[in-house]
Amino acid sequence: MTQAFRRTLGAVMLGVMAVAASGCAVKFSSRSPWDIQQLEALSNQLEQVRSLAQLKADEADQLRAAKAALEQRLSSQIASNDVSIGFDERGLVVRVLDQILFDSGKAALRHEAAPVLDQVANVLNQELAGQAVGIEGHTDNEPIKRSGWKDNWELSLARARSVLTYLVSQRDVEPSRVSATGFGEYRPIASNATADGRRTNRRVEIVVLPKRLAKSHELSSPPESSDSQASSNFSK
Repeated sequence: MTQAFRRTLGAVMLGVMAVAASGCAVKFSSRSPWDIQQLEALSNQLEQVRSLAQLKADEADQLRAAKAALEQRLSSQIASNDVSIGFDERGLVVRVLDQILFDSGKAALRHEAAPVLDQVANVLNQELAGQAVGIEGHTDNEPIKRSGWKDNWELSLARARSVLTYLVSQRDVEPSRVSATGFGEYRPIASNATADGRRTNRRVEIVVLPKRLAKSHELSSPPESSDSQASSNFSK
């Protein structure tokens, strides 16, 4: 392909994009049959891109509606700062502090966890039916001493699995939708230098994954980042 031909093709593509974006018909009468075929293919691709963009907008509306429903159902827990709901690069995130869910050093759910998880499950099954959900356990950086866990990773994973098991077995969330992981102390959202910061870091996050990420969602070892970077993207 010559440089001149590339320039011509590039100009044609830009023209098609501009015309398609404006909603106008593309006219091919002055083009060769090969040009017409290529331009029709490009026009079809552009229509697909526009359709995908609309689907993402619809999904964003769905997530915003689910956030509003969760805020209404969990208003008292949000007011006490035990639960927070917002968006970050992963999707819609429900953060629940460990004191609501577990006793210190334990992974068995407390009785007080049921009202919160029941409301989350209701939204997952109604407003967000079919959406993939990642359940993430997090701890502070205090080393395990007497609870019997090998390390904070093991504890955080056990806690995430407890939440997953409850949602599936008690609240009928479809098992194929959910996954659990433990990040231990390695994704803090506050400084572990203070008691309040450690309290904030001990949490479970229930993440509703956007459909574009759901199939490729991999919960792997976290990259290095500062506490401020870890928390700054969470938008309430």
